[in-house]
Amino acid sequence: MTGLSPHTHELSAGVFVVGGGPAAAWAAYKAAQAGADVVLADKGYCGTSGATAAAGTGVWYVPPHPAEREKAMAGREALGGYLADRRWMARVLDQTYEGVNELADTGRYPFPPDGAGGQLRRGVQGPEYMRRMRILLRRAGVRILDHSPVVELLVDADGAVAGAAGYQRRHDRPYRVSAGAVVLATGGCAFLSRALGCDVNTGDGALMAAEAGAELSGMEFSNAYALAPEFSSVTKTAYYSFATFYHEDGTVLEGAGSQKGRSVIARTLLTEKVYCRIDRADADAQRAMRLAQANFFLPFDRMGIDPFTQRFPVTLLLEGTVRGTGGIRITGDDCATSVPGLYVAGDAATRELICGGFTGGGSHNAAWAISSGTWAGRGAARHAASLGPLTARRRVSALGGAGLRPTGKPGRPGAAREVVAAVQAEVLPYEKNLLRHEDRLAPALAGLHSTWSGLRASLYGGDGAEVVATRQAAALAAHGRWMYTAALARQETRGMHKREDRPGADPSSRRRLLVSGLDEIQVRPDPVAPVGPQEYAGLRAAS
Repeated sequence: MTGLSPHTHELSAGVFVVGGGPAAAWAAYKAAQAGADVVLADKGYCGTSGATAAAGTGVWYVPPHPAEREKAMAGREALGGYLADRRWMARVLDQTYEGVNELADTGRYPFPPDGAGGQLRRGVQGPEYMRRMRILLRRAGVRILDHSPVVELLVDADGAVAGAAGYQRRHDRPYRVSAGAVVLATGGCAFLSRALGCDVNTGDGALMAAEAGAELSGMEFSNAYALAPEFSSVTKTAYYSFATFYHEDGTVLEGAGSQKGRSVIARTLLTEKVYCRIDRADADAQRAMRLAQANFFLPFDRMGIDPFTQRFPVTLLLEGTVRGTGGIRITGDDCATSVPGLYVAGDAATRELICGGFTGGGSHNAAWAISSGTWAGRGAARHAASLGPLTARRRVSALGGAGLRPTGKPGRPGAAREVVAAVQAEVLPYEKNLLRHEDRLAPALAGLHSTWSGLRASLYGGDGAEVVATRQAAALAAHGRWMYTAALARQETRGMHKREDRPGADPSSRRRLLVSGLDEIQVRPDPVAPVGPQEYAGLRAAS
């Protein structure tokens, strides 16, 4: 996509939202409520694509009772290495409470009864949640472009973001949206690991933001691996807290678990298979599990396996910054970035502000999608409105580089698959990414640098559908380099970032790390407020 082709489909909007998951839906919905003309573009079909749409998820929904809110905030601070911000945590709890209630009242989401005349609003079924969000978008007048992945941002002469361009699969044509502001809600990066619903999460938004000059934060907290049956991509891990894990010979694998024991499972998987049985759930719990997460059991039913009584092999699938906390840095309460006109929401943004260096599936991430989407949508609408007629008069240029505009001779078609394989070889293995050690991280990073140099020079997708694949490959390579650069810079264990060669938490390293750049990557510290000795005792225990 080196320029406008004769059959480029051109649109204009006040706010352009990139993505189709919950954060994108909330951003588009709130921007439209604020009076903006909104276009939303999804890689897939908005309402069915993404990790949330594929399964049920918990939500960090806490009623506004001081004791409950205090407990909710304090409960995860040590796990996250005391990198979270209490002010942001409180904001998210407030906004999530409001948003979930709006989903129930305006969206008519059928939350189950709580047995006391109210409703249980601490979780949603993804398919129904996203179906209703699409309905709300349609009612609000949002124009939805399905199967229309975005590949690059557009900027004006001053460097402010002024829209984005992509490719419409259904119509086999490039398209371009000129806009007053853009919200990136493209999700995290799961490196095409086969994790359920995550094949659309290839880190494209972070690559586009970095090309515009935005920084990233928390990229070392990007090594989240989720448990899954060996024969399935379903990565819903809550039920494994009721499980016992076994060696191949049937003996119990001591220390293994769905939370703190994943490194034990990973280390064992390097030499033998690991088996599991969900054998600590009683009959009532089993019935409740099937009602709450029907798709968890579908692969077992197809295989004729009773997971409560029979052992089955398990694996670990990398979910990267989908369950990690790293992402594009936020510079304002409205989820603005350091680039004028560019806003970010959901997993594309850093979640360090509310959970530091550790999160997990659902819960905080689901709350963050609702709250950050709301703030980004409103902020983008305000920015677009402030431009007035200038929006239509701006001359824009395209920013995309790697995979779009090679610095050397364009390579052959299909090379994106080789790039993806090279990146996965460095980021998927447990011994490199989960069981981190400088002796393994440094060579892996060197390999990723080499892959990046090669793709930067020659990877090219042309003007057709192949451009989507090349940009995804470039985004995977960029993500791998950012996260390993940050992992080497953080010479301690904190949150989900665990260094085997630096096993303890270092009080002097309690700061966030900001990463920027593409061909040359820079890291700089971002200080956080100090904590006292009592909090640090909790941090040592969590480590």
